[in-house]
Amino acid sequence: MAKIYILDVTNRDGVQTSRLGLAKLEKTLINMYLNEMGVYQSEFGFPFTRHEVCYLNANLELQEMGVLKPIVLSGWVRAIKKDVERATELTKVKNLNLSISTSDQMIKGKFRGKLNRDDVIRVMTEAVDAAKEKGMQIIGVNAEDAARTDLKYLIEFSLAAKEHGAHRIRYCDTLGYDSPFTIYERVAKLAREIKLPIEIHCHNDLGMAVACSVAGAKAANDEGVDAFINTTINGMGERAGNADLVSVILAVKKANGFHDKYQLDERIDLSKSWKIAKYASYAFGVPIPINQPGVGANAFAHESGIHADGALKDWRNYELYHFEELGRGAPEVIETGRMITLGEYSGIRGFRNVYGKLEIEFKDEEEATKILELVRYANVHTQKPLTDDELKFIARYPEIARKIMTVSP
Repeated sequence: MAKIYILDVTNRDGVQTSRLGLAKLEKTLINMYLNEMGVYQSEFGFPFTRHEVCYLNANLELQEMGVLKPIVLSGWVRAIKKDVERATELTKVKNLNLSISTSDQMIKGKFRGKLNRDDVIRVMTEAVDAAKEKGMQIIGVNAEDAARTDLKYLIEFSLAAKEHGAHRIRYCDTLGYDSPFTIYERVAKLAREIKLPIEIHCHNDLGMAVACSVAGAKAANDEGVDAFINTTINGMGERAGNADLVSVILAVKKANGFHDKYQLDERIDLSKSWKIAKYASYAFGVPIPINQPGVGANAFAHESGIHADGALKDWRNYELYHFEELGRGAPEVIETGRMITLGEYSGIRGFRNVYGKLEIEFKDEEEATKILELVRYANVHTQKPLTDDELKFIARYPEIARKIMTVSP
């Protein structure tokens, strides 16, 4: 039976949100949380970009250590041979998505006569050949602006990718142009013709990213192939953002006519939703909307008399799913008295106080001083107070943390 998998792109597309971004330590923690949540794959960065190299290789090292497993870590490159070669020279990445524009609008508007339709296929297949030659385990080919691409040409493009060894095709609704109805028809036809797993990558310009993602995945499954829905945590991303991770999972698991027919990757653990959404909100510096599905402050709030009465009698009257399913419900303790925090100028006494509360001890003064120095660097790196999990990560994997925070211009 064909399944639906989650391929999260927060660390690639989410970080492209204008005026926002994540420190490399924060990207690493997101990979850790995605792994805990059972997400199949994280598109964790740009392996041809120098400032990403230490972070990417350090995360791949965490994978080799068994810390970041079983999640698949994949890089994004342009579908050109030199990007593939550079990515494999600079990093140890084993999975790549190769992206190139396919719509007439972009071929004319971006390439300005440098490439035509035939050239796009030629350049893409050369990149796929290079990726195959470099031993990539998963090769995905992205059709940028697939939603506005002539369907006959999109099929021709995808078949050429398959012939050269691509494992998946990414249908990119780059401008959020599709409706759930059009994306279903187009993806169904594409899947029927190429018989490869389809990645569904939707933007939210018309407010339909989640609906379109689910409709596209349904089309792929209906044609007997696996679907990989691209998500970002809290829907972060360029312009109006991407399909929200938690909303997509809820839709697949709870929607009428969906949950009893289509199979979501069984590793997904919805109870990690609250934790990952809160962390991403803190790391990006963007509050979770009050009405965000599942994780918003009002997602389980009732005020009107009829709703409150009904919810108190039986939560199922006015709630489609229980808050505990998303990892909510535990009281949160807020310090209102004396507080010792760690920053770039912290001393050893305050450092020991904070780590003592986390029940972490150091074997000697030398080790404590070493971790303190890394914590100072991490504070400079993130430019915000470190979370408990960030502090624990640094203490547990100091050499990995050092590599993650290393950027050489």
